[in-house]
Amino acid sequence: MAGKIPQQFIDELLARVDIVDLIDTSVPLKKTGRNHSACCPFHDEKTPSFTVSQDKQFYHCFGCGAHGTAIGFLMEYERLDFLDAVRDLAAHVGMEVPHSASSAQNDSKPLYELIQQVANFYRQQLKEHPKGNQAIDYLKARSLSGDTAAEFGVGYAPPGWDTLQKYFSNDSIQPLTATGMLIKKDNGGHYDRFRERIMFPIRDSRGRVIGFGGRVLGDDTPKYLNSPETPLFHKGRALYGLFEARQANRDIQRLLIVEGYMDVVMLAQHGIRYAVATLGTATTVEHLELMFRTTSEVVFCFDGDRAGREAANRALENTLPAMQAGRQARFLFLPDGEDPDSLVQKEGKVALEARIDTAAPLSTYLYEHLAKQVDMSNIDGQARLVELARPHLKKLPTGVFKHMMVTRLAEITRMEERTLSHLLGSNEPMTTSAPRPSKQRPRGNKQGKQPSLVRQAITLLLNTPALAQLEAEPQRFASLNAPGITLLIELLEMLRTSPHLTTGAVLERWREREEGRYLAKLVQQENLVDNEHQEQEFRDLLQQLYRQYRTQRIEFLCNKPTSEHSNAEKLELQRLLKEKSGI
Repeated sequence: MAGKIPQQFIDELLARVDIVDLIDTSVPLKKTGRNHSACCPFHDEKTPSFTVSQDKQFYHCFGCGAHGTAIGFLMEYERLDFLDAVRDLAAHVGMEVPHSASSAQNDSKPLYELIQQVANFYRQQLKEHPKGNQAIDYLKARSLSGDTAAEFGVGYAPPGWDTLQKYFSNDSIQPLTATGMLIKKDNGGHYDRFRERIMFPIRDSRGRVIGFGGRVLGDDTPKYLNSPETPLFHKGRALYGLFEARQANRDIQRLLIVEGYMDVVMLAQHGIRYAVATLGTATTVEHLELMFRTTSEVVFCFDGDRAGREAANRALENTLPAMQAGRQARFLFLPDGEDPDSLVQKEGKVALEARIDTAAPLSTYLYEHLAKQVDMSNIDGQARLVELARPHLKKLPTGVFKHMMVTRLAEITRMEERTLSHLLGSNEPMTTSAPRPSKQRPRGNKQGKQPSLVRQAITLLLNTPALAQLEAEPQRFASLNAPGITLLIELLEMLRTSPHLTTGAVLERWREREEGRYLAKLVQQENLVDNEHQEQEFRDLLQQLYRQYRTQRIEFLCNKPTSEHSNAEKLELQRLLKEKSGI
C-alpha cells in the first residue's frame, strides 16, 4: 500500500498525528459534542456537514461524501500524491521518512530544479529571442491570450543544436541528458532535443515541471515532440493540464480527455477548466486511476473520423478494468474536421458543454459499437453480440456496474438475465471478502431491522479497534459460510498483533484494496452502542457467530456419510453436539 514506505512507519506516523489539529490549520473546526465540525472544504455549503472524529482519526462530510484519514486529507486538500502527503505529514510531526522511501525523491530533487530552470529559460526566450516574435505571432494567430500562455508556462525553444549547453554550465550536461533535454551522440557529444518549437511544460500533481511537449511553428515533422521516458517523466502516468485543472477547481465534477496541448489550453481560456490530454499515447489504466482519484466522471473527446473511432476503441479497452461502482465514463465525437480548439472558438463554451453533456455513456457506446458488427434483426446476430461482448465484460471488475452491464445486454438481446449471467460466467457475488452493502439500517432505527452479524462486528471493531483483544482464535470462524467473514478474520488478526492502531490507521492499511471503500462507509455510520456496552455487545456477536458456525458444521458432518468420517471428525461432531445440547 505504501510503496517503499514501511507499514510500521505509516502506523507510527498516524499515531503521532492528531487529525483535528491537522485539519484545523486549514479549516477552522468547532467542537460539537464528541466530534468537531466545519463547512466542508470540498464543496460549497452554508450549514456545516463536515465532521472530524478525534477518536477515530477520521473525517467525513455528510453533504458530498468526502472522507478519509490525515493522509487522505492532505492528498485531497493539498492535491498531493501518497508519498508527498506522507512526507508533509511526517514533517508536520517532526518525523523523518525512511531513507528507502525518500532516497529516490531526494536524488531527483536536483533534476526537478534543473528542469524548472529550463522551463524558465524557454519562457524568457519567447519574449527575448529574435525569433520569439514568430512564436508569439503563431500563438496570436491561434487566438491564445498572453494571460493563458503565462498560466500554462508556454515558452519557446530557439533554433540551434547547443542552445541549452551554452546557457547552462558543463556540469549540467549529464542531468540535462537525464531529463531528456539533451540527446547524446554516438561520438560522445550532445545536442538539444527541442529546437524551434513552442514549448508546453508538463507538470506533476505538485506543479513541478517533469517534461515538455513541443510543437513546430511550420509544417515540419514530427508536429508534436514529447520528452522521452526519464526518472521524472512517464508518459503513461502523466496528464497534461491536470495540475492546472486542480488549481482552477477545488471540486472537479468531471474531466474531459482531449488529444492536444492546444486543446487543453484553448478550452481553459474559454472557461472549460477541466480538460486534460494524454501525451502521445493512448489512455492507460494508470491515467484512468489518476483521473478517478480526482473525479468520478471522465469524458473522452475524439474526432469523428476513423482515427478518432479507433482511438476511442483503445480507450474503451483500457477503461473497462477501471469501471468500479460510482465511476462514469462517456464518449464524445466531434464533427468532421473539428477539434476541441477549433470548436470552442467557433461555438463557445455553452454550446460545447452542451455537447459534452450529451456524450454517450460507456455502456451505450460499447453495445452500439458491437451491434454495428452484427445483424440484430435475428437471433443469430443477437447470439453473436453476446459473444462479442463476453471478452469486454470479463474485463470489468466484479460489482454493481458489471451486474448492470450484464442486465443491459440481457435487455438488448431479449434474454433472461439469469441465463445470460450463467452463460457469461458472471454469476459471481457482487463482492468477494466484504459483505454486500445492506439496504437495512443499523440497529436502533425506526424499522427495527439489523444488518448481518458480520457487518455489526466489523462496524464495532472499526469504531473501537481494541475490541479485537476479546477474540483469541479468529481462525475458528474460517469455515463459517457468511459474507464478509474473511474480512472480519483479517481485521481481528491484524488488530491482535497491532492493538495500538486507531480507526484511521486501520483504514490506511486498506487504502489500495477494494474492501477499503466498504470499511470507510461503515466508519461513517453512527455508533449506536454506548461505550460502556460495546465490549459486551462484541462478545455477544462473537458468540452468535460461533453458534452459526457450529450449526453449519454439524449439518455438514451429519450430511456426510458416516463411513467417510475420520476419527477426528467423529470426535468433533460429538463435541459440537454436546455443546449445542448444553451438556
